[in-house]
Amino acid sequence: MICNPKSTSGVALSIVLILAGCTANPPEPDLREKALTALKDGDGVGAELALREALDEGAPKTLLAPYFGEAEILQGNLLEAHQWLDSENFAPESRTHGLHMRGRLAMMEGDLDLANRALSQAVRGHPQDPELWVDLGRLRYRVGKQTGAIAASKEALRIGPNNPAALLFRGQLVRDAEGMAAALPFLERGLQFAPESVLLLSEYAATLGELGRAQEMLTVLHRLAARDPANQQMFFLQAVLAARAGNYELARTLLQRSGDLDRQMPAAILLLGVIDLENGNYASAAQGFDRLLRMQPSNQRVQFLLARSLKLGGHNRELVARFADHADAPYMAMVVGRAYEELGQREKAAEFLDRANRPYAMIVRILPADRDVSADDLVSITDGPSIVSRIRVLLAAGQVDGARSQANAFLQRFPESSDAKTLAGDVALAAGDYSQATRFYDKAAVVRRPWPLTIRMAYALIEQGREADAARLIADHLRGEPNNAEAAALLARWNYLRGDIVHSRLLLRYAFQQGLANDPQLGDLKMKLAQRP
Repeated sequence: MICNPKSTSGVALSIVLILAGCTANPPEPDLREKALTALKDGDGVGAELALREALDEGAPKTLLAPYFGEAEILQGNLLEAHQWLDSENFAPESRTHGLHMRGRLAMMEGDLDLANRALSQAVRGHPQDPELWVDLGRLRYRVGKQTGAIAASKEALRIGPNNPAALLFRGQLVRDAEGMAAALPFLERGLQFAPESVLLLSEYAATLGELGRAQEMLTVLHRLAARDPANQQMFFLQAVLAARAGNYELARTLLQRSGDLDRQMPAAILLLGVIDLENGNYASAAQGFDRLLRMQPSNQRVQFLLARSLKLGGHNRELVARFADHADAPYMAMVVGRAYEELGQREKAAEFLDRANRPYAMIVRILPADRDVSADDLVSITDGPSIVSRIRVLLAAGQVDGARSQANAFLQRFPESSDAKTLAGDVALAAGDYSQATRFYDKAAVVRRPWPLTIRMAYALIEQGREADAARLIADHLRGEPNNAEAAALLARWNYLRGDIVHSRLLLRYAFQQGLANDPQLGDLKMKLAQRP
């Protein structure tokens, strides 16, 4: 959620006008400006001090309450914010802002129904406030109305084309759907109008890092350090840079300075696991990857990393128990096969090693459920995540008709949800209706196109004989996510099959650089390329 303060335009000017002439003892102009400037800069402490002085000088409490609430939110004092925002007795001039802050507070605390009521009222009262539309859009995204969130982001940008919060929100949504590179113009424009914004600087630095532009990322991090020397996200991003440069001890030190991010944020948990893995702390790495995999059961990269940690740590029995039934990818098949070898089970090992070296094929499996459930346990559930799990359980059990019925009901209930559209596509894919799967996937990708969805989209296209479209889709994903080694590997294979040896070699080298040097399929491709002129 964006906690950027309101600008001094629009409804926020009411506090200036009323404090200037409608109180018994109006405060000095610099005091009025000081309060609003502090809110604009995200300085909750400074804003609260100025507001208290204004209150002491006679400004009405009902007028100032929304701004006091905003100041407390900026400081993270949510209980104190309630004291200012729970009352319905806001002055007419600041009522809209009070409802906005009440909605923002409710969203922070997870009370999404209250947040929706408050923000909807606020928008009706002042529909020309871009930051109101930003918060409403973020709320819509959280409740599964993602296409509505996109519409809200566009409306925010239409109203406030130079508004930093609107530019940040739109950039984040564009990044999810179109990739990192497409998000950059929005972030850069936002920084033109708010060069000191910690949120924009953090997002911009992270996006540059994902695009491999390390030097530019470092420059932005220096700006962020000057603005907020204790910023946790800054230390995390510095740790990412250090890890990519191979300095894992420095990366660990920086990550430790990021507070508790390595226990809360999935990306930080992943980074700590990689650091442990590279430093030979295989047990610690496995624990971290295991925890992350429970949070993100469909994350194939984490599956690979956990399997590698278990293998290097000598936990071969646990490795085969966990991954033997899911070793479809060549790398995973190789790791499981080597584990069976060390356990002395030669026949089993040969089965998996043969699988690792079979001719290239794109394999798509049904994603696992997000929790340990059985179809019988999921009869009366109504929450979104559990419905997703139920449908995946049914698909994994081969009950396509039952899954289709559940997916259709889910989509009718949440017609704006990208997850619902993706699940409908998965059901169509499992049923062999590839054109329908493509239609659902295309709609889901308008909101968000993570790599597992891109793989499914490509597979559905290939099954329709549209290999060139599949290759273009993967190439688009690689442009937006240049660190994606698997995308580079798929394109290397594609170019080899179509006779483009030059580009195949370049992409293969890039895939190796991004961490796929141990994939047996790529080793086979490398040998084939070496034999070509």
